[in-house]
Order: sequence, then C-alpha cells, then structure tokens
Amino acid sequence: MEKKKHGISPLRSENFPEWYQQVIKGGDLAENSDVRGCMVIKPWGYALWENMQRVLDGMFKETGHSNAYFPLFIPLRYLEKEAEHVEAFAKECAVVTHARLQADGRGKLVPASPLEEPLIVRPTSETIIGESFSRWVHSYRDLPILINQWANVVRWEMRTRLFLRTSEFLWQEGHTVHETSAEAEAETERMLECYRAFAEDYMAMPVLCGEKTEMERFPGAVRTLCIEAMMQDGKSLQAGTSHFLGQNFARASRIQFVGRSGETQCAWTSSWGVSTRLIGGLIMVHSDDDGLILPPRLAPRHVVILPIIHRESDRERVLDYCQKIEAAIRSAGYDGRPVEVHIDGRDFNGGVKKWEWIGKGVPLIVELGPRDVEQQSVAVLRRYTMEKYSASADVFLRNLGDELAQIQRGMFERARLFREKNMKEIISKQEFEEFFMEKSGYGVTFFVGDRGIEEAMKEKFNVTIRCILPHKNGENQSGICAFTGQQTTQKVVWAKSY
Repeated sequence: MEKKKHGISPLRSENFPEWYQQVIKGGDLAENSDVRGCMVIKPWGYALWENMQRVLDGMFKETGHSNAYFPLFIPLRYLEKEAEHVEAFAKECAVVTHARLQADGRGKLVPASPLEEPLIVRPTSETIIGESFSRWVHSYRDLPILINQWANVVRWEMRTRLFLRTSEFLWQEGHTVHETSAEAEAETERMLECYRAFAEDYMAMPVLCGEKTEMERFPGAVRTLCIEAMMQDGKSLQAGTSHFLGQNFARASRIQFVGRSGETQCAWTSSWGVSTRLIGGLIMVHSDDDGLILPPRLAPRHVVILPIIHRESDRERVLDYCQKIEAAIRSAGYDGRPVEVHIDGRDFNGGVKKWEWIGKGVPLIVELGPRDVEQQSVAVLRRYTMEKYSASADVFLRNLGDELAQIQRGMFERARLFREKNMKEIISKQEFEEFFMEKSGYGVTFFVGDRGIEEAMKEKFNVTIRCILPHKNGENQSGICAFTGQQTTQKVVWAKSY
C-alpha cells in the first residue's frame, strides 16, 4: 500500500521537535534571526499575534484595565531591592554597560563611555513599574490602579526554540495595586480566569487551572496561579500566569498610602502575563502532519479562494465568479466581524497554492473553476479535518458562520479528548514511575507537598508539578499521597514540560 504523502516532514510521530520547526517554516510564521536566540516574526505569524492582542486587549479593558508603557531599561539598583526576584533572573539578564561606540583606529567599533550604573534590559517589569506606582499612590482613594503593558522582554536563554523560548519575545504584563490583600488576590484569580477563557474560547486549547508549588512559583510572589495545556507529545506548556505578590514588591518600591484610618499602609500588588509562546502552544495543540491548523476565531484569514483556470477563455468568467463569492463571504459575518477572505490570483500552479494555504492553516479553502460557475457551486476543503465537499453557493454562504463556529468547537473537543486520553490518576510511586518511564502525559496524584520529592522526580524523570488542582465546587477532597502514604487534601498534576 502506497504511503500517504504529507505536507510536513518529519511526521509528529517520527520527530516532534523537528516537526514543530517545519510547521513554523511551512506556515511562514517566523524564522531565526542573525541575533543569537532571537526570531523574526513574519507577516502571517504577526497577524496571528495581532489577533491575539486584539482579543486580550478587549478583555483587559472590559475588566477595567488601561494600557501604559514603561522603559525598556531598568537600573540595576531597582532589581537589587527584591533579593529573591533578582537572584532568579540574574543568569538571564542582558546588561547595558556603555552608552556609545567609537572607532578604535583599526576600522572596528568599540564601546566608549561606561555608564555610572549598569542598565538591565527588561526581563519583567515589577521593579520599574513599582517605582512609578510609588509616585502615583498617596491615598486609598487612588486605588486600585489597574495597568497593562504590551511590550518586549529579554531573557538571555541558553537553549532557544521559536516562539517557545527565545532571548527576546513579545508579551503583555499586567500590574495592579490594591488597598487590601483580599482585593489583590481576587484580581489575581480574575485575570487567571481571563486567560482560561481566552485559551479555551479563542485558541480552542483546553487548559487546567491551578496554583504553582513553592518550587515552581514566580520569584518574589506569595502565590502563582497558572493555566497549563497539554501538547500533542504529551508535554505540558505553561500558557499563562497570574501572581499574587502580597506586599513584597510594594515594600521594596515603597508603594504606600494613607488608609481610611489615617495611618500609612503598604499596598498589595499583583502581576500577570502571557506571551508569544501562545503561538507555539497553538501550533503544538492543533497542527497535523500537513502543517498549521488555526482556530477560526484567531485565523488572520477564514477563507481563501483559489481560481481554477485551465484555459484562457475561462479566465474572465471564473475571476468574476470568484469576486462575487468573495463579496458575499465578506458580508456574511462571523464572530462579530466580517469574514476575512482572500482571492489568491497569483500565477502559480493550483496545487502549489493549495498546499501553501493548507500549511498556513486557513480554516476553509474554496476552489472555483468553470464547472462551479455553471452550477453556481463551490468546492471546499475544511482544513482541520481535511474533508472535501461540494455545495451550492447559496447553501455554503448561508451556513458559513455556523461552519466556522463548528470548526472552532470541533478543534477544542478534539484537543480535550486527547488530553483526557493521556491523563491518568496515579495512586502509588511504582505506578508513577512506570507511567513516566513509558510515556509523556499528565499524571494526577494526591501529594503531601514535600519539596525533596519534587526535586527527586525532576532529577529522575524530568517531571515537575505543573499545578495544584483547586477543590471542585468547594469540596474538601482528600486522598492518600502516592509517595508517602499520608493523608492529604492536595491534588497535583505532574508532567514533562516546555
């Protein structure tokens, strides 16, 4: 039997890391830069990021947040104020030590003027935003402050991979100040729910919500909440985090206010963020051996029309029909906006164009030729299942919005079923070791919270606790720790991760 040909080589089952790189290349999303560890995000990839930004930015503003911008450079003394924070990021910091260049007389440019104080290229902005907050906050009447920043950050990574881990990446970071601990914790949980809704409702990516252990917590935070998604190789991706910072950063930056009693108090803060690694997650959750698959709610284009012209005498009427269908599609509407449609009239072989758009993950590819003109029909390829069908143009247009919605739901359900298939309740250490020696996936156990056991499992199996699961509907869950045999109410998810 002849082996089926695919658009991507190697296949997922053969070499998942290389498959991932080839999906990015085939989808024309990004490429490596000449700058070590950095990437060039190409137009199709950046259009996808813009759609993510658009949705998230609307969510943030609906919840009362305003956008602002803070400096890329952070004075070294700011980071030194929060010891745990700077220690964790120290190895990843890029440091600016000179202000200008000069010629050395041999045709080379060399750093010329040492700075009085080194500047850190932003790895995250808690410290420098805290300095601004300390000037903005005077009274409880100034609170809460709800700020979001769209920015780039630099973390000097040793091992990089496009979208997942690069030395420079794009993200948003929210920073808020509150009068009470309860308000700051509520904000932390509210923004995690925002991320969950975005991941599931727009990315069609099912996630687990929970809290990080002390070992995995954001440096300087009191609590770190997260969303975790399972990739098709069974590994987990931390797709977003929301941190309750307590008063740690507020003390370091002296964010103080006169409270309702007239006494000076220290504020409570939170921070939260997602980045372009969401694109990496989207690729690894949905794509197949033919390339990228995009959920309709985020796809830069929903429909691509390919004119099929074999004879020059057919050109005019086929193109006229394509334009007629294009106009009707655009006016159909989907998800509260026009359907994004494009006619690919380039002078390339039809098969080449078709595979290009398959690789880019466009939800629907419509081919229109002379027979479709005569029958007033359309020939459609549904990308996420690779199903082909023909329909009258009227029926297709009438059902277009529903079909895109169905694709969105189908992608989520397929990913959810994959996660459930690869998620196992584990009751003993032996079962735990057998599970992670054989495969990748989610191992769910009761766990007493012993850091030594966490470190041992990471060392032995490269497995970490991705999150502590919340109690369902306030129930007081209880069980036996798989490692110690002790009774505990803490249930956790273990996995290998990116």
